Amino acid sequence: MDFQTKVELPTGSPLISHSERILLMGSCFAENIGSLLAENKFRVDMNPFGILYNPLSVSAALVEILKGKVYQEKDLFLYKECWHSPMHHGSFSASSPEGVLQKINARLSQAHRSVHELDWLMLTFGTAYVYEQKETRQVVSNCHKLSESHFNRRILSVDEIVNEYTSLITSIVARNSGLKILFTVSPIRHIRDGMHANQLSKSTLLLAIDRLQQRFPEHVFYFPSYEIVLDELRDYRFYADDMLHPSPMTVRYLWERFSETFFSAETKQLITAVEDISRDLSHKPFHPESEAYQRFLGQIVLKIERLNGKYPYLDFQKEKELCHIRLNP
Repeated sequence: MDFQTKVELPTGSPLISHSERILLMGSCFAENIGSLLAENKFRVDMNPFGILYNPLSVSAALVEILKGKVYQEKDLFLYKECWHSPMHHGSFSASSPEGVLQKINARLSQAHRSVHELDWLMLTFGTAYVYEQKETRQVVSNCHKLSESHFNRRILSVDEIVNEYTSLITSIVARNSGLKILFTVSPIRHIRDGMHANQLSKSTLLLAIDRLQQRFPEHVFYFPSYEIVLDELRDYRFYADDMLHPSPMTVRYLWERFSETFFSAETKQLITAVEDISRDLSHKPFHPESEAYQRFLGQIVLKIERLNGKYPYLDFQKEKELCHIRLNP
């Protein structure tokens, strides 16, 4: 007996390899998958603006990365003794404008240097609801707990999202004809306005992405993370304590389904080899000064060197430094 309805995975999608450059942007689900890609030594840049939830904020951030914008103090505002950027997550906020600008511009510069060499752009939309500043009519990425009286809140239309991304994708692909764009919709539920409003929001995102796939069939792809959680994992045991976010087990399950869709047999073997090195390094010896443990560390270094010999783009710098520290206490 089968007690699970399997979601049909996309077929014929391009495969993702360790040699390719990947930029992930969007909601915290982008960080879930992005963190696993990074752990497994894929070449990733993740959320240069921090977590972004709505499509217009993601597109605005991408435009600023493409242009190489440099932030200035006039782009920030002071609230409750902290300086903030309305385009950035609160992790960029600081007690001085200099502190905020240093963090923002360093990340923007890093993303700008590689954006035109990307192989994959992975975008996760969380909600179709946006907050617009009343004075400027600009959509903000983060309200930073300012009073709602400063904003108008509304839901985007399918046409708004499609028109925005049609222009953006056309511009990006003109510069990088080989770019692949993978959209996902976050399975995290936004229930502030109730379950029905959340479904309307998610449906808007799904319809917009489907239209973009039809317009750009050679460049735009979709992974059904939202559907997998709702249909394959229909139980609250697959959620975190807030009953809204996916649990770590669910993230691992989505990673497995993602792997089925986008990884070749060789890529999966390489992931296994990377996991073996990580597992070896996490081993805590009873006698770290023993010759046996020193030989064990030496074997890890050899494994890294063999992998780097075959795949020179894998970054094992931290692992090498850790081995060196343990070999020379």
